[in-house]
Order: sequence, then C-alpha cells, then structure tokens
Amino acid sequence: MIINDQEINIEDLQSQKYMHKEIRKGIFLSDYQIEVLLRNGIDPLKCGNINELIYLIDEVLLESEDEELDIVSREITEFNYYSNTNK
Repeated sequence: MIINDQEINIEDLQSQKYMHKEIRKGIFLSDYQIEVLLRNGIDPLKCGNINELIYLIDEVLLESEDEELDIVSREITEFNYYSNTNK
C-alpha cells in the first residue's frame, strides 16, 4: 500500500507500535509509546492534557539523550496535533 508517496506495510499499521487509542481526552498514544514513556518515568495516564504530557517529555529530554524518547515525542506531537485539530 502507498500513502503519501511512502510504501506502508499493512502489518505495521496493525502492529501495536502504530495502533493509537485515546487514553485520556485528547491524548492519543500507541502501546509502544506508552511503554517508552513509562520506561522514562512518565505516566501518561496521570496527565490532564497533551500539553502537560509534552512538557513532561521535554523535561526528561533536557536531561537525557534517549533517541527513542525523542522519536516518540515527535510522533506524539504530530499525531495528537492532527487528531485534535481535525475533529
């Protein structure tokens, strides 16, 4: 399957790494993203909104060079931006 000129593997779309669900009002995360956040001491279920979650991620990234968390941060920001503006 090709989406936006990128070849997408349908199995990836069904993978837990890419399946986003609304865990709090306006906060959409995949199980993989939750796992990375928890590993870095961030519990997204305790965040009241997406801005609070992004703030906590930024705080951890200031003290850490965790490339995986940096990638997850960008994914969360982009996915939640589009999810929250396209309602």
